[in-house]
Amino acid sequence: MVPAWLAAVCALVVAMVVVGGVTRLTGSGLSIVEWRPVTGAVPPLTDGAWEEAFAAYRTSPQFRLVNASMSLPDFKRIFFWEYVHRLLGRVLGVVFVVPFVWFLRRRALAPRHARVLGVALALGALQGLVGWLMVKSGLVDVPRVSHYRLATHLGLALTLLGVLSWVLFDLRGDGGGASPRVRAALTLVLGLLGAQIFYGALTAGLRAGVGYNTFPTMHGRWFPVDGLALSPTWTNWVENPATVQFTHRALALALLVAVGVTAWLARRDRPAIVAATRALGVLALAQATLGVVTLVLVVPIGIAAAHQLGACVLLLAALRARHGAARRPNG
Repeated sequence: MVPAWLAAVCALVVAMVVVGGVTRLTGSGLSIVEWRPVTGAVPPLTDGAWEEAFAAYRTSPQFRLVNASMSLPDFKRIFFWEYVHRLLGRVLGVVFVVPFVWFLRRRALAPRHARVLGVALALGALQGLVGWLMVKSGLVDVPRVSHYRLATHLGLALTLLGVLSWVLFDLRGDGGGASPRVRAALTLVLGLLGAQIFYGALTAGLRAGVGYNTFPTMHGRWFPVDGLALSPTWTNWVENPATVQFTHRALALALLVAVGVTAWLARRDRPAIVAATRALGVLALAQATLGVVTLVLVVPIGIAAAHQLGACVLLLAALRARHGAARRPNG
């Protein structure tokens, strides 16, 4: 029962990440201007409740500066995605906490797993708080959330996914070990993937994907013409949309190379490791292809959401391969 429970929780985390991406892409993230963890679970059910919610939204900078002509039916459409995102968060909390307490009472969890899952519980709570702080940053003057808080929000979600999946792989017995160089290579892949996901979040937060929509060059240049426009120079790598997009591209290439080298190093290892690294290579190539298509087509919602889903799948595949390469006791 415990592995099935953890698999369900992981699936909910992935769903939250994807719906969160759609929420951002549809401009829905600032539609609910209050944070009510309990009472907010009930959506507006009457015409009066909808008018009250719409009136609250009309006080936001997004309405005043971007959506001043929005009607109530239009508001209901953007409200839907933010509400579903928050509802998934509440469902995730219940699905995690209630069985977790039950399994603890039944002594169904090994002490080390119980401790790790306790950390996961804290991460989940922190994730909810950071999500609200992210939304709050777009309700002050400028109708845009902080890209730093967005990156933190996504990073916490995927860290939570990583912690939960690692325990799941332990319980399933996905271990056995690999050569030291394959373990080192997979650790490098995970590091590059983490950096790539971070820059993907910055790209999304800065809306850097809607500029330089050519590939492989950036409007005929390998480095964007305005890539060093900000001062001091280092701020270009976290504030300049052109440079952030360039870095996201460069990390994608580095990740593909690292995954290819890892698969080559693992070619004579255990069959399970060979299969895991080859699968990782296929997924990395598919994810890079999705990224290019998303860029060239100027971030269509469906393909961009698939790209975000791909990041979750690729992370799970990399973690499973690294877990399988580790020499550790199972259970």
